[in-house]
Order: sequence, then C-alpha cells, then structure tokens
Amino acid sequence: MHAFRVTGFDSPPGLQRLDAPKPGPGEVLLDITACGINFADMLMADGKYQDTPEPPFTLGMEVCGIVRGQGDGVQTPAVGTRVVVFGGQGGLAEQGVFAAALCRPVPDDMPAEQAAGFQVAYGTSHLALTRRARLQAGETLLVLGAAGGVGLTAVEIGKAMGAHVIAVARGPEKLEVARAAGADHLIDAGDDITARLMALGGADVVYDPVGGDAFTAALRATNREGRIVTIGFASGDVPQIPANHLLVKNIDVIGFYWGGYLKFAPEALTDSLADLMAWYAAGRLHPHVSHVLPLDRADEALALIRSRRSTGKVVVAPGPA
Repeated sequence: MHAFRVTGFDSPPGLQRLDAPKPGPGEVLLDITACGINFADMLMADGKYQDTPEPPFTLGMEVCGIVRGQGDGVQTPAVGTRVVVFGGQGGLAEQGVFAAALCRPVPDDMPAEQAAGFQVAYGTSHLALTRRARLQAGETLLVLGAAGGVGLTAVEIGKAMGAHVIAVARGPEKLEVARAAGADHLIDAGDDITARLMALGGADVVYDPVGGDAFTAALRATNREGRIVTIGFASGDVPQIPANHLLVKNIDVIGFYWGGYLKFAPEALTDSLADLMAWYAAGRLHPHVSHVLPLDRADEALALIRSRRSTGKVVVAPGPA
C-alpha cells in the first residue's frame, strides 16, 4: 500500500510504498476512503505539535473507512462497517490499523469526505462551546478565523445553540462562507476588530484559533464575565495575557485541546460525537469541504492549510468512497 510519511523533520514528508498493516488485539484494519487534514497535521510534519511521534510515521489524524479485518478480541465494528475514527496518525494511507473502541459508525447518507473531516473540527467547537465556554442562548459569540476548519464549525454550532454570532475572517470570499454558515455580523480581519466589536455590543464568548493581535483585539471588547476559549495559534503568535484586564472585567481565559480528552475523559469525545451525528441527521449541520485531493497530492493538501487558501475542510481521498 501507499502512505504519506514523515521520515525526519529536516525533509518534507512524501509518499512511500509499505507492506499492508495487520490489526493487533483490540484493533481493526480499515480500507481508508478519506482523511481530513488539520492544522495540527502541518505542525506534526514540522515536528512542532505537542503530540508529535518519533519519525518515521504516517500523517493523518482522522479518517473515514471501511472495516476490512479485525484483531483478536474484536467483535465490533463488524467487517464491512463504514466508520470514522480519530487515530492521531496513520490516516494518509490506503489502509491503516486503529483501535476498535474509537471507531464510530457513519450515517449512510454522509459522504466520506464530510465524515472524514467531521470529528476534529465539529468536535472541537462543540466541546469547547458547551463544556468549556458554557455558551448560552442569547449570548454573543465572536469567532476568530471564522472561515477555517474549526472556526467555520464554531459559527454553525454557535448559531445552532441560539447564540448571536459575529465572524472575523480575511477578505470577502471567506466572510461570505461564514455568512452562509449562519453568522449574523461579519468583520474583516484587516479592520479594527476592537472598534467594530464594541459597536456591536462586545462579546460574551470568544472562540480563538488564531492568537496574536486578534486575541488582543478581542480581549479589549470582551464583556464583563466573558469567556475567551483559546483553541490554537494559527497566527504563529502566542499572546501574553495581561492578568489585570481579566481581574477588572472578571473575564475567564480558558484553554482547550480536543485531543487531550482521549487521555483523561474519552467519554466526553464520544458523547459529543453522538450529539453531533444526531444534529447532522436532523439537518442542523452542513459540513463545508473546499478541497478533495488524491493521496499522491497530499503535499498540496498541507500547502493549502499552510497558506490559508482553503475554507472549511481539506480532505485527501486515498480510496473510493
């Protein structure tokens, strides 16, 4: 089989031919039909992600696939079942082995490219806004990076939760994508975010996958007892937070790492995914995939993330849906 591998952090990842893997105890073998690409994949390829394994390894954190084989002790999912799984690595390949306990069935009407990019983006926004930010109906939610992989889902989920959503993105094309996802107001990232936000009454909750100057601008316009959820730092700048501002306005700054729940509260992820799949089945969620590329163009998929030329999700399809 073919896999897109990192062999060292001093050279770019590339396609390699490997022996087909075999599932061990508690694992299933998947024929991978689609793999969602995340910002973390780019960081992992550079050796800069917090959970980067030692090379060599296969990139690709989340996949949709069909169960082809079972390891010892596995009864479900059955061979032939279509599933999604967050494995942390191994998804950019024609086949992969993953923990059976982490696999979840996919609705029959959900396309593979949507299913593959669903878990991390929607799971991040859902758990961040429900469990961490405690977003309430009627509150104002500010979403930074609102046309990106996680930002766009935050717009959609925030709207589904009854919030008033303000989206920040760069340029009219990306702002239009956020508007289509349900944003009530749009702010171009090149504008004075603080002034524009203050004119709209400030924010009760800030969802921030960007960091840098955008975080600082949002903090200035966060309302009293507001909550800022830090998702990541796509700008490359980790902001230094003035604690006196938090004290004066009784503001919470909340850290959130979706993958971390695998280690201490995996049921939070599975319960969240079950809720999200129910929302999808009810027609409340409409995943946006801007690019679908074959496995031999996986480097282009990473480049789209790096250059921020994509909206919503980028997906690599190693095999037929």
